[in-house]
Amino acid sequence: MSHTISSDTQNRIQWSLFSLRLGVFIVMIMWTLDKFVNPGHSAKIFEHFYGLSGSNDSIAYILGALQLILVLAFLVGIKKRLTYGAIFIMHGLSTISSYNQYLDGFNNLLFFTAWPMWAACFTLYLLRDLDVKFAIK
Repeated sequence: MSHTISSDTQNRIQWSLFSLRLGVFIVMIMWTLDKFVNPGHSAKIFEHFYGLSGSNDSIAYILGALQLILVLAFLVGIKKRLTYGAIFIMHGLSTISSYNQYLDGFNNLLFFTAWPMWAACFTLYLLRDLDVKFAIK
């Protein structure tokens, strides 16, 4: 069974996917900038959620620079399979590593916002070929 998608529907899909990409970017760019503005915060996050101690400002800056490249490439749709996939995995690890917060959910309600964002990352990955609005080819 073949379906023809109208140009109006294609346009709505493109805008919808762009809005997801922009929304995910806004969160990811703030996490990225945090590594530069408050590198000590990054060290605490690495230790508390990932069990990685000994992080210093230099490591936060290096990770921040790498993350900045990835997040900007994601925003403009460069190498979607790689960048969208990396964002999906990175956010998934962040979401899953916060499992203790879900056990005390009513005192950590904001952590649950990670799940719909992870779903948005998954959607973008699956539909990356349709996400063409303001994307570099």
